[in-house]
Amino acid sequence: MIPWLADEPVFPPLSLALEEPNGLLAAGGGLTPEWLLAAYRRGIFPWFGPEDPILWWSPDPRMVLEPAAMKISRSLRRRLRRGDYQVRLDHDFAGVIAACAAPREPGGGTWITPSMQMAYLALHELGYAHSVECHADGQLVGGLYGIAIGRMFYGESMFARASDASKVALAHLCRLLERKGFRLIDCQMTTDHLTSLGGREMPRDAFLRRLERLVGDRDEPGRWTDEALADIDWGTQTPC
Repeated sequence: MIPWLADEPVFPPLSLALEEPNGLLAAGGGLTPEWLLAAYRRGIFPWFGPEDPILWWSPDPRMVLEPAAMKISRSLRRRLRRGDYQVRLDHDFAGVIAACAAPREPGGGTWITPSMQMAYLALHELGYAHSVECHADGQLVGGLYGIAIGRMFYGESMFARASDASKVALAHLCRLLERKGFRLIDCQMTTDHLTSLGGREMPRDAFLRRLERLVGDRDEPGRWTDEALADIDWGTQTPC
């Protein structure tokens, strides 16, 4: 059994999270900015299906990516050098989260429900949730979104409608985070795709120690601007 949360964003100790399913901690509560920010600061995130109550998770181990450790293949590096896509920041957050919510296969479902979309749009308006977008011929063709608190970035989802578009967005995110002094991207759950890009598993206790330091670093919320990506040279600089 897991606890049912009441009206205030108070979570049980993470040591009580279930081993199976890995990391399930609690149910209930809300999706307001207050709830979400309180959860992320403690290493907890919401994840649930359309017919489920709100479910809160903190898996062990945790999948993370250090911005400087992203693996960039030769083909991706060539694409980055060519500048195949126009990369923008916080230009169309609603479009990115809607694209991430779209089923990946006919008849498929999504965990990014309308209520989740509204919740993260509210965080975006407050300057905590951000998007990195790839555009081609004026169309949104790939991107990702996540949350920045202090010097910690929490990756939520990504999508691609054109070749390597999500990887291009991730590469730019890594470079941007390096410039801003961020040290860790929370990728939540382990996948082969993230591992291929440089993600690795970190024990939850170690993750929480890193998290505590990073979320406490001063970094005021606010919109990210395209100028933050200026002068990136994929041909000569060390890859992120």
